[in-house]
Amino acid sequence: MPSRLLLSWSVPWLGLALGLLVSGLGAGLAQAGAYEFVAAPERDLNRIYRIDQTTGEVGACQYGLKEGTVGVTLCYEPGAGAGPQPAGEYGLIASSHEHEGGVFRVDLRTGMMSICYVLNDKVVCTPPAK
Repeated sequence: MPSRLLLSWSVPWLGLALGLLVSGLGAGLAQAGAYEFVAAPERDLNRIYRIDQTTGEVGACQYGLKEGTVGVTLCYEPGAGAGPQPAGEYGLIASSHEHEGGVFRVDLRTGMMSICYVLNDKVVCTPPAK
């Protein structure tokens, strides 16, 4: 009889613990970044920009030559203005200007825009404006 009593008490707590664990994992996944990618509009530049659609953080990568290999992926981390922004719904838009190496970061909720481009070894963005 005592083992049956223990089982009746432990099973509801086990269900609650599993429920909290699954709920916590779901919240973590909801915070994980969904990314959007867009090519720089400049025709002779093989650069792709990446944005975290929730935080607005922008990075970029491009192909680079390296002797003795098939090449390397050169990536540029966020620099001034390209780091996380207030939570929102962000996207990237490339202009149709064929000599433009940067892209527009847009906040789809507020209409604010920044221009982002690679400067030296970082991606930088102008202050947001409307």
